[in-house]
Amino acid sequence: MQKRRRFEQTQTLRDRLASYAQQARELAAALPPCPKKEDLLCKARQADTASHLNEWVSSPGLQPPR
Repeated sequence: MQKRRRFEQTQTLRDRLASYAQQARELAAALPPCPKKEDLLCKARQADTASHLNEWVSSPGLQPPR
C-alpha cells in the first residue's frame, strides 16, 4: 500500500485566493482586449467569490443543524 502524500499549507485559503486573484488581474492588465484577458478576469472574480464563501462558511455565526 502506498503512503499518502500530505502537504501542509503555509498560507490560509483566503490569502492564497487573494494572491491568485491579484496575479490574474495583473496578468490581465498587461494584455490587450482578447478572450484570454476575459478568462483571467473571470478567474479573478471566481477566486474573490470563493474567498467570500469561505468566510461565510467559517463564520462563528453559522450554527450546525440540530
